[in-house]
Amino acid sequence: MKPLSGPDVEVAALDGAEITLEPWHWAFAAQQRVEIDRHFARLQSERSGVWNGRVLLLHRHVVRDRVLRGACFETDYASLCAWRDWQFPDPGVSNFFVAAALRAADGAYLVGEMGAATAGAGLLYFPCGTPEPDDVGAAGVFDLAGNLRRELLEETGLEVGEFESEAGWTLVRDRRYVALLKCVTAPQNADKLRARIMRHIASEEHPELVDIHIVRTPTDFDERMPPFVTLFLEMMWR
Repeated sequence: MKPLSGPDVEVAALDGAEITLEPWHWAFAAQQRVEIDRHFARLQSERSGVWNGRVLLLHRHVVRDRVLRGACFETDYASLCAWRDWQFPDPGVSNFFVAAALRAADGAYLVGEMGAATAGAGLLYFPCGTPEPDDVGAAGVFDLAGNLRRELLEETGLEVGEFESEAGWTLVRDRRYVALLKCVTAPQNADKLRARIMRHIASEEHPELVDIHIVRTPTDFDERMPPFVTLFLEMMWR
């Protein structure tokens, strides 16, 4: 996989990633507290499924010898949302997350459509979620595999152990988003896999996803797909 890079975009294969949790003062969250709280109150009034839990953001990282090493810090989801919606007023921070690039046996990829009550309402992307403090192990290191396993199960009802997982990760950086994707391949074709996930969605009282879309070629790209999805797929299909 030949890496892509530019001022705001980077796509590269990784052998691994090590992100540690450390105490860090986020000046933006402290200085803009009143406006952040107002912004989040408006968001919650529009999307009932949004709540202000504790999350992790990346404040430094470097890629060297195909390994990403960095440090994250704990903050509240309200601050993350404001920083994101206000177009990253603190450029030294990144929103990092792990995603399962779900591939069917016939080579198609599957993406989920987020429900109207979620923060990402209407967007189409691979199963993923905002990292949480519980994702950090006893040694203070973020558990990438554990986070991926949980998010895939919660959103789709699928166990990652059922699939063939690639050994490494794919880094996709788009502006202040840092996505770490692992390709997981199912034994079923796309239609059967979609039907299975749709049954899980139908069984949930408050599902995060409302639909599953099959992506076979770039002609299936949708404007609701964030760049990390299309950049990843373009790389895989090169």
